[in-house]
Amino acid sequence: MTTKDTSWDGESFAEAEQAEVAEVEKSKEGEQQTHPIGQASPNESGIDSMNLEQSATDQPQPVPEQPLAKSSDQSSVIEPAPDGIVSAPMSSPPEQALQPQDASVQKTPIQELQTRELPGQELPVQETASQPLGDLRIYYWRWEKQTIGVNYEVFGQGSPILLLPALSTISHRDEMRRLGELLAEKYQVYLFDWVGFGSSDRPKVKYTPKLYQALLRNFVQETFQEPIVVIAAGHAAGYVMELARMEPNPWSWVVLAAPTWRGPLPTMMGETKRAWFKLLQGLINLPILGQLLYRLNTTKFFLNFMMGRHVYADRAGITPAVLQEKFKITQVKGARFASAAFVTGALDPVRSSQDWLAYFQGRRIPVLLVIGENMPPKSRAEAEVVAHFGGVQILRMPGSLGLHEEYPEQLFEGIAPFLAKYLSKRKDN
Repeated sequence: MTTKDTSWDGESFAEAEQAEVAEVEKSKEGEQQTHPIGQASPNESGIDSMNLEQSATDQPQPVPEQPLAKSSDQSSVIEPAPDGIVSAPMSSPPEQALQPQDASVQKTPIQELQTRELPGQELPVQETASQPLGDLRIYYWRWEKQTIGVNYEVFGQGSPILLLPALSTISHRDEMRRLGELLAEKYQVYLFDWVGFGSSDRPKVKYTPKLYQALLRNFVQETFQEPIVVIAAGHAAGYVMELARMEPNPWSWVVLAAPTWRGPLPTMMGETKRAWFKLLQGLINLPILGQLLYRLNTTKFFLNFMMGRHVYADRAGITPAVLQEKFKITQVKGARFASAAFVTGALDPVRSSQDWLAYFQGRRIPVLLVIGENMPPKSRAEAEVVAHFGGVQILRMPGSLGLHEEYPEQLFEGIAPFLAKYLSKRKDN
């Protein structure tokens, strides 16, 4: 409390008190005149030293600040959402800037997921590297009392052609997408993902050649009504040639792009260490230790090294974007099971060169063998042996084991004349 001195100008205490009361009353009256009842005072409104009641002849009455509306051309900040979905708000015209807007959902190609929903069944969430060109379908297949979803795409019109990607840690149907686009201008293309790879289901089952041969046989028998053209890369070649022994034969014409029959470890270390390879596969299948071992062998550094050594002929093609796509393929839940089987040789369709060469002896279908100039020495040497078999057509071109992905235009230009000639003869017959 402030103490006021009452002895100035010789006034008495009573007179001074009366004068003070009168001064207070006068002050209250002046405040009420300046700020009528119901109007906040300047201090209460947060605006100091400003009379809110101005006459019409005075300065214009100030307008309270309003929040600024976001400009329609303001750059949107894109933030990653769960499950790999990227969402961004839609831009709106200026006159609609203050209106509530619905956010649009955009999906990047490496993160696109589309599945065909069936009533009463939830489909597994997997990633594909690109948007489907046509219908993305799921072939439900029974194996060891399990129902397994196998993803494939269908696009284009004409005679059907089945494209089978190579088996590998980075296997995905997208590696044959560009080739499929070129073929789809005249033919109907089926783009397939193997079980345990790509965007198909990756269950924890025993991955063996028997599984893949049964899958391919069942899929072809239930999907096509007559023999078809098949283009198979890498390890898929052995499964295709095994089915060529069937009656009736499911293939009308076979193209093998940089074919292989032996997994990475048996190729590097020899066939005599198969027992050790099986032990390693078992370790990778374990819950914690296996996950650690798998991750050590799927780092971007290691993937870049292996792709440059065996898959791509030109390292310049292994861009950061390509490497990121391949890395994401390896990180899908359950990816290590089929990958471990492939690397250790458990998915090899045959166990010797003699068995491999036997596929091409006494065959009953035309075969076009595509040999990459930069294929690993052992794989190319065995391909050259097949090239000497009578009746096997040969196409030589740049590239390594991934030539179908690295040089799809050149591969298409090489096989298109053979394909057109063969299909025209077939129609005449």
